[in-house]
Amino acid sequence: MQAQMTTLDSLVGLTKRRGFVFQTSSIYGGLANSYDYGPLGTELLRNIKNLWWQVFVQQRTDMVGLDSQILLHPKTWVASGHTTAFNDPLVEDLVTQKRYRADHLIAEWQEKNPQFKDTAPENMTIATMASYIAEHKIPSPEGNAVSPPKVFNLLFETAIGAVAGEKSRVYLRGETAQGIFTNFTNIRNSTRIQLPFGVGQVGKSFRNEVTTGQFVFRTLEFEQAEIEYF
Repeated sequence: MQAQMTTLDSLVGLTKRRGFVFQTSSIYGGLANSYDYGPLGTELLRNIKNLWWQVFVQQRTDMVGLDSQILLHPKTWVASGHTTAFNDPLVEDLVTQKRYRADHLIAEWQEKNPQFKDTAPENMTIATMASYIAEHKIPSPEGNAVSPPKVFNLLFETAIGAVAGEKSRVYLRGETAQGIFTNFTNIRNSTRIQLPFGVGQVGKSFRNEVTTGQFVFRTLEFEQAEIEYF
């Protein structure tokens, strides 16, 4: 008897029944790309983080640890290029107003029309994508026309202080690395560690993802275990 292939939907159902992963706010219909770890999932996640920390930080003499803030000074993300380059090209379904990655839409269309695989989407500029979609009349997954692609920044914006405005704008970190970079001098001065050395950090990062249906593999909020080696 031929083994039945496991689908992502069946895996999602199993993790829920066994108490590993639940859809966030499921009693209110759920939140896209967001999941909670249940009783068993919490223990599994904690064990993975503890083992990672033990192997990559505690057992090495050339490594130190850091726990930096989720909210960093906004200039951090300007200097790293995230405010200008941490972007996805998005199109909008003109009927449903749903948004989709333009490069993914083109790639999926090319899979169905291999004779047009002359240019890879990842090599296209925003203008090239717009022309390509218009020329080939590439529709949304629902079959509707889409808007020209626009740049969409993946950083989550929020505000601090009593008055909202340009001066109070901050971002939820899109990666943990920037906290390591901004603390490089502090770490060297306080530990007297000599080059080469590494800094490990485990913590939450956030990305305003629009790609749905990827379960815990692509979420708005996720745990990163990262090393920067100098």
